[in-house]
Formats: sequence, structure tokens, C-alpha cells
Amino acid sequence: MSTVVLLIITGFGLGAMYFLIASGLSLIYGLMGVLNFAHGAFLTVGSYATWYTETKLGGISVAPRFVLAALVGLAVGTVFAALVELVLIRPLYGRHIEQVLVTVGLGLCVTALASAIWTNDAKFVSLPRWTARTTGVLGASIPNDRWLEIATAAVVLFALQLFLRRTRYGLIVRAGVENRAMVTALGIDVRRAFTLVFAIGGLAAALAGVLSALYFGTVDPQRGTSLLIFAFIVVVIGGLGSIGGTAIAAVVVALVQQFANYYASSGMGDLSVVLLLAVVLLVRPHGLTPAAAT
Repeated sequence: MSTVVLLIITGFGLGAMYFLIASGLSLIYGLMGVLNFAHGAFLTVGSYATWYTETKLGGISVAPRFVLAALVGLAVGTVFAALVELVLIRPLYGRHIEQVLVTVGLGLCVTALASAIWTNDAKFVSLPRWTARTTGVLGASIPNDRWLEIATAAVVLFALQLFLRRTRYGLIVRAGVENRAMVTALGIDVRRAFTLVFAIGGLAAALAGVLSALYFGTVDPQRGTSLLIFAFIVVVIGGLGSIGGTAIAAVVVALVQQFANYYASSGMGDLSVVLLLAVVLLVRPHGLTPAAAT
């Protein structure tokens, strides 16, 4: 029983990371029609900015140092995403092949640049002591950082739904996707709203980078690419453009991966996720939840 509880809760923690990076992918594609293959680069930039800042903040205790470093990482990831939209994506709206080529190239460049500057070796991050402690639940010892990851993902899910359905910019973005010319004719700058969406996606990815440092205890150049693969699987299973479907799919994918790795072998988790993707595509080609249900 304790093993099952441990796998479920740690699976939710892993699913929280998948959701954070996949939510940005789903948001950007669902509202802007941009399939962003550089999204993992936002995670890499955010995680490395966090690690680098943390190493430079001497004379401060670990907990506040990590919090300050995380805030810097989030800010850097958000600004980087906004710059990518302004410089690279904005001239390419409606040109999907060029978008794919540019974002794939950018993702490769960021990974190569991080490897060239800091090597491929994993960099250890100094974490607050309480994250290494555990909390007992039904006989299972749950690492405390998993609770933080789950809570963060829940807050982000609520905030994204609130942004899309209750805020002026959320409504502008949704209207701009449907009829950009009409919204522009009303005197509304749709481009600014689209930049905001990209920045929010970058913020979510950078947050996934910070939490991945908590989950794994390290940062490395390949982290963004490896998590991006699972994020794409989550987005496809959940339904392209559906934030709610993305949240459900992230949890399902993580749980399948955790249980398969434990009860079969360490390599079966990834294979099980791919098989799950194939089954969903055969049974429900549009994913678990349609985009309209965002």
C-alpha cells in the first residue's frame, strides 16, 4: 500500500512538471497556432539562470538564496520568451514551415550554447533543507518537494483558466485568434496580446525548469529537450490547445511512467507512454479534451 501511495504522489509531482511545460506549449499553439519546438529552451534558460544566480549569491542562507535565484530564473525565462516572439516569431505568423525550422534551430542553439559554456555535466543546485525531508502519508515517505511541485501546478492551472476566461487580455487573445482583422479594426493591438501569451508560456516553462532543479537536484543542457518530448506527448493526448486536457494528460502520462518503471523495468516507462499515445491517437485522434474546452 505504501509503495502505491508513493508512486501516485511522486507521479503527481512529475506530472506537475510535465503540465507546466506542456501548458505553455498548449497555450501558444491553441491561441496563436504556433508549434514552438524551442519551448524546451525556455526551460533551459530559466533553470540555468536560477543555478547561475544561486552560485553568485554568497553570504545568504540557502532558502532565501534559492528563492531569489528562482525569481531571477523566472524573469529571465519570461523575457527570453517575449524576445523570441518579437524577433523570430512575429514576422512568421501564418508561415508554419518557417516557424518549425526557426524554433527547432533555436532549441538546438540554446542547448549547444549551454553545453559550450558550462559543459554537459550536471550542475548541482543548493536546495533548502526542508525539500530533502519527507512527510509520512499512509506509511509512505513523500519527499517534501513533490508537494511544492503539485501545489505550484494547481495554482498555474487556476491562473491560466482565470486569465483566458476572466481577463481583458485573455478575451482579446481569443478574439484575435478567431478574427484578427476585426479586433485590429476596433483599435486593439493584438500583437501586444500575442507577445503576452508567449511570455506567459515562457514563464510556465521557466517555472518547470526551477521545479526540475528541485525534483532532480541538478540542471543540465539536455533537460529542456528531454522534458519537451514528454510535453508534446502530453499536449497531443490532452488535446491541442486545451489547458484542462493538458492537466489531465500530464497526470496520466506521469502515473503510467512511474508505475511501469517500478513494476516492469526502468525502460518500460517511456515505452508505455509512447504506447499510450498511440492508443489515444487511434481511439480519440483529437485528444482527451477538445480545444474548445480550454
